[in-house]
Amino acid sequence: MFNLDEIYTVSDFLSLCNKTIENNIPTCWLQGEISNLVRPASGHWYFSLKDNKGQIRCALFRLNQRNIKFTPENGMEVLVRAAPTLYEARGDFQLIIQHVEPVGVGNLNLAFEQLKNKLSAEGLFDPARKKPLPTKVQTIGVVSSSTGAVIQDIIRVLHKRYPFADILLFDTPVQGDGAAEKIIQALLAADHDSRCDVIILARGGGSLEDLWNFNEESLARTIVNINTPVISAVGHETDTTMVDFVSDVRAPTPSAAAMLATPDRLELLSQLEKSFKTLQQYTSQYQQQQQAQLEQLRLRIVTPDKIINLLSQQLDYLSYRLNASATLKTNQLESRLSTLFSKLKQHSPSARIQQAITLNKVSANQLNQHMSRLLEHNSNALSELNKRLIQATQQHISQYKNSLANHANALGHLSPLSTLSRGYSITTNEQNNVLTSVNQVSPKQLITTRLTDGVIVTKVEKIETH
Repeated sequence: MFNLDEIYTVSDFLSLCNKTIENNIPTCWLQGEISNLVRPASGHWYFSLKDNKGQIRCALFRLNQRNIKFTPENGMEVLVRAAPTLYEARGDFQLIIQHVEPVGVGNLNLAFEQLKNKLSAEGLFDPARKKPLPTKVQTIGVVSSSTGAVIQDIIRVLHKRYPFADILLFDTPVQGDGAAEKIIQALLAADHDSRCDVIILARGGGSLEDLWNFNEESLARTIVNINTPVISAVGHETDTTMVDFVSDVRAPTPSAAAMLATPDRLELLSQLEKSFKTLQQYTSQYQQQQQAQLEQLRLRIVTPDKIINLLSQQLDYLSYRLNASATLKTNQLESRLSTLFSKLKQHSPSARIQQAITLNKVSANQLNQHMSRLLEHNSNALSELNKRLIQATQQHISQYKNSLANHANALGHLSPLSTLSRGYSITTNEQNNVLTSVNQVSPKQLITTRLTDGVIVTKVEKIETH
């Protein structure tokens, strides 16, 4: 038989086990390999930590991830500080991870390498993407701390090397929590300032932890996306940060960045002197070439006297040819005219003209006689037609008069005036409308009565109906 007091529910038993584990097993360090890594939307990480003989479930909650710079991956050997516990909902034994770091390499070094590989795979380190430095620089934007020695080094170098450029300092902290975000804001401000031809991002040397703000992914992507060329001058020559890879140019020191951003004043003066001498040589050679061409052109130019003599000779020759041609043409026309005059005398038209005049007179007499006879005949015919027309017209007028009288009699019988003469009358209102009913008038209204010999205007005093 068993004792009822010794019987546990499942949840009570799991709670007892959990308290026993938490009270008796302290927080400890474990080393193993990550497997079955899961990152749900909650932000927590779940994985198994295993070696060649066993494995255990682990949970790394989001709040404990703040100090982890690298990204855990399956197969990675890690060292974890964890507290054992029992997940009562499933009865699973697990570890609550408080801290994790890679085995064999530091946390920051691994995070640096992971980010470096990620950005390199995206092509952000590609030299073809990087912008060239401007050849002409008027203003240099410096993103750095105003309290450090970096800005003073840059000012000193530029004053000696290229004092013609202006310096705009975009003051920002370069170390400590939140410095990366402030560096980004300073970079964007320098990029949006249209005066900046180039930007120098600079700070002094330090440890990996001191320089870690310059390894943040957000800062690296900001440098890639801005339009102004960026020179990275972070730390000493042996220091390497992520901004060195994504910047357009990397300088080993801030002083070297100032030298890369600007040309040397002495070199410019030397180049200017060489260019001036070269220009003098080219000018002298060009002047000599132009002088030689001018001399050749002068020899080829014909003087006005020669031109006048040549044209006069041509004019005399053309005048002689014109006179000879005119004389020849005149002789030809005179000969042809003489020949035509001889032929005309042989065929004189005088007799033919006289005969034609006689025939015309005879024809005119005959024509006049014919016209007289024709006019007399037509005059008689016209007189006869006129008489006939008068008779026919009179007959038609007589017929129309009789017809008109008949129609007038018929109209007289139908005329309202004829009706009025028999004692009838026509009454109209003020609008001259004929009244046919007492309903068309009202008391005090004026009406007009037309009789055979005149018109009566009356005012209606009373209306009676039948």
